Amino acid sequence: MTAALRCRGLVKRYGDVVAVAGLDLEIARGECFGLLGPNGAGKTTTIEILEGLTAPDAGDVEILGEHWNRGHDQALRSRLGIQLQETQLSDKLTVEETIRMFRSFHPRGPSVNEVLKLVELESKRSSWVGKLSGGQKQRLAVGCALVGQPDLLFLDEPTTGLDPQSRRQLWELLSRYRADGGTILLTTHYMDEAETLCDRVAIVDHGKVIALDTPRALIASLGAEHVVEFAVADPATAPESAILAALPGVRDVRASDGTWSLGTSEVHLAVPALLAALGTHRATLSHLTTHSATLEDVFVALTGRHLRDA
Repeated sequence: MTAALRCRGLVKRYGDVVAVAGLDLEIARGECFGLLGPNGAGKTTTIEILEGLTAPDAGDVEILGEHWNRGHDQALRSRLGIQLQETQLSDKLTVEETIRMFRSFHPRGPSVNEVLKLVELESKRSSWVGKLSGGQKQRLAVGCALVGQPDLLFLDEPTTGLDPQSRRQLWELLSRYRADGGTILLTTHYMDEAETLCDRVAIVDHGKVIALDTPRALIASLGAEHVVEFAVADPATAPESAILAALPGVRDVRASDGTWSLGTSEVHLAVPALLAALGTHRATLSHLTTHSATLEDVFVALTGRHLRDA
């Protein structure tokens, strides 16, 4: 498949801070690509460079076969849909007026009524934007990004702060856009969102891509299908990492802030063995959970931090 987006060697500095440090990406047409990482990893700066909103200090960006600042910016922007991390819309315009205004910026695209139907806001067409719920405002922001029938859609944290039902509605909306051949570049802190929507994801830390593959392949790279997490009342009584690593079924051991994580593909062996080891060391459990391995576990394994860490 041909590429919808390519960038090579992107660098962006703010004084002594390097926000993006030689980042490379390639996204195929028709793909939903996720950009994941903790706050401050450089995701939003990267997105702004790719959108043409921020100039890089070094590197090359190719969007839909074109490059920024080569005389084709206006035509290129008309082929993009952009939903910023915080979209500020006029509270005193109605939903219909807002869609109509954004539609007027583009030479092609669906009608206002079609967009309202697409984002399921037909019943709110006469409502002021300031009176909408959080989920409705997010759907409106995505609708404004879709009015030009874009070939490439940029979404920066589109479902942050939304309730589960509103998130699901947005997922369905994006799935319909994909079904019509659209390409999506998405940043998110929700790992279930990335695993559901994205064909591939890149994990970014300190402005660099540290892992890139399908969600399933990245999770499989852990070598463990499940994670057992536990904490003890007195950390000094916990068994040493070498003892935990030698337990039946345990393939990986990590410790962070008083919580231990054991990677395993055999929970039925690992948990009884763990309880026996804790009993031998007279350690009292204060917390014990098990869950299927996720992209969050991949990130912790790679960086020692959680995706939501600042």
